[in-house]
Amino acid sequence: MNAPRHDVRYERGTLALLGIGFGLVGFDRWLLAPVFPHIMHDLGLNYSQLGSLIGILGVAWGLWSIAMGPLADRIGRKKILVTTMIAFSVLSSLSGLATGFLSLLLLRAAMGVAEGAFTPASIAANSEASLPARRGLNQGIQISMIPLMGLGFAPIVATQLLEIVPNWHWVFTLSAVPGFIVAALIWRYVRDRDMPASHMHMLSRESVVRPRWTELFASRNVVVATFAILCAMSGIFVIGAMVPMYLVSIVHLDMRSMGFVASAVGFGGFVGCFALAGISDYIGRRPMALIGFVCAAAFLYLFSHTGQNPTMLFVLLFGVALFATGLLSLLSGPIATEAAPVGLIASTIGFVSGVGETFGGGVAPVIAGFIAQHFGLAHTLDFALYSLAAGAVVAFFLLETAPRKRRHGAAQTQRSAENIHGVIAPNGDA
Repeated sequence: MNAPRHDVRYERGTLALLGIGFGLVGFDRWLLAPVFPHIMHDLGLNYSQLGSLIGILGVAWGLWSIAMGPLADRIGRKKILVTTMIAFSVLSSLSGLATGFLSLLLLRAAMGVAEGAFTPASIAANSEASLPARRGLNQGIQISMIPLMGLGFAPIVATQLLEIVPNWHWVFTLSAVPGFIVAALIWRYVRDRDMPASHMHMLSRESVVRPRWTELFASRNVVVATFAILCAMSGIFVIGAMVPMYLVSIVHLDMRSMGFVASAVGFGGFVGCFALAGISDYIGRRPMALIGFVCAAAFLYLFSHTGQNPTMLFVLLFGVALFATGLLSLLSGPIATEAAPVGLIASTIGFVSGVGETFGGGVAPVIAGFIAQHFGLAHTLDFALYSLAAGAVVAFFLLETAPRKRRHGAAQTQRSAENIHGVIAPNGDA
């Protein structure tokens, strides 16, 4: 009996829709930062409150991303995808109606719940639609849409819209429109696939021998990767939250130049999502992680010591984002996958990325906001720099797991053993 033919057209259409949907998640999430100078003036907010507004969404995202995965498995992907896409689009639009810090904080928390719930369902739907040989590539493309659209296009679109709309309220209002369109297309196009009977049989067998969730902590790389991703997220999320204000208040760039420079975070992150993980296949996970942290810290140091030169600031910030965001993909992707105990791959990826999102993406911006308010905005970059430097120390303790490097190491060990045996007993004598 022939296996059913894979639907390539459906795979590509699903990837396109979910990639754009994931990009809109990032767009709505990071729209606040480039618009904040205007919000700060109108609502009387401060730097500390900016950190809280960025952080509350990260905490809600991380917690609900972990919690909603099992629900998506039970009720299907499609219902969650459509519901949450509409929800976070509406909530982003309502952010334009906020009258103070509390209302904006509550809206951001609710956005985090919706966007966190969208994440596991969308990645699972993408995985199910993909040919297994292309699953990793397709997920990489989908994940890369967050830095591209959220940190790349959001600053440009927001600052350009501010030139033509009456005020910042309209920027949030207009942000909802693409989400409604994509939600309608997902409802029409994406389908929940029934699990084949053969898969159900395999699942029933695996459930008997399924290891306990706590066994993932027995893997050294799970623990190391979790701490490392905290450092990486603390670096890149603080940069994403604070750099727009830093460029306006400390470097004294105009709004258009600020939007151009800040967009480097998204474009650099987009490239990094592919580059670091791909290169690590050849040079190894551990060396790539070490290089990533060191290079991100070096570029950030140079960025923080550069004045009113938008082109140079863009290049340096691009380098920071390429390595720092690439580390997120490397640590939550191949490193977490290869560190996972048998039967706990999804749990391991969810734990590493969820903890990193909750604390690195949630708590770190709050700390940065406190630093900006009490010690000066420029010192928030020092906090990000120290986080990346600490990550280099943590990454030193990773064990190498790249299949290509492990095979090469095993081959070298075998050749060395054969040479030793040849030296000791060249004629067969002991």
